[in-house]
Amino acid sequence: MPSTTSILQNLKNNYPQFDFKPSDTFYWSFSDKSIYYDKDNKNDPLFLLHELSHAILGHNSYSQDIQLLVMERQAWDKTIELAKDYNIQIAEELIQLNLDSYRDWLHNRSKCPKCKENGIQINDKKYKCLVCGNTWLVNEARTCALRRYNLIK
Repeated sequence: MPSTTSILQNLKNNYPQFDFKPSDTFYWSFSDKSIYYDKDNKNDPLFLLHELSHAILGHNSYSQDIQLLVMERQAWDKTIELAKDYNIQIAEELIQLNLDSYRDWLHNRSKCPKCKENGIQINDKKYKCLVCGNTWLVNEARTCALRRYNLIK
């Protein structure tokens, strides 16, 4: 597999509408049209292609947590297409492991802190349990520990 460094210049040439910036992690920033790549992870261009996929697809924000999982699936589908252009193979297992982290995130956010059953999202960061009636707020928790805060009725 080619290194991140070896395909980076090709990506810069092929996608001049985006900036590629070194960082401590891979992510796409819609606000500054930049794809950040892990400068220390030079041997895995798959995540660089994945973040480029988010950029190409115009992923910006989501209002329901399930939409994030949908955007991740779309980005991996686009990554598969892009990988062919750069002669890179992607194992389906890698994709599913990555998607599992989002599935786990979604499952844990929706778990009622009171009765441990899964609830439904009723707005941006608020959930409600259909079993016990509890409501709770969640933090962003994509890059930090998940927190759930019971709301007192």
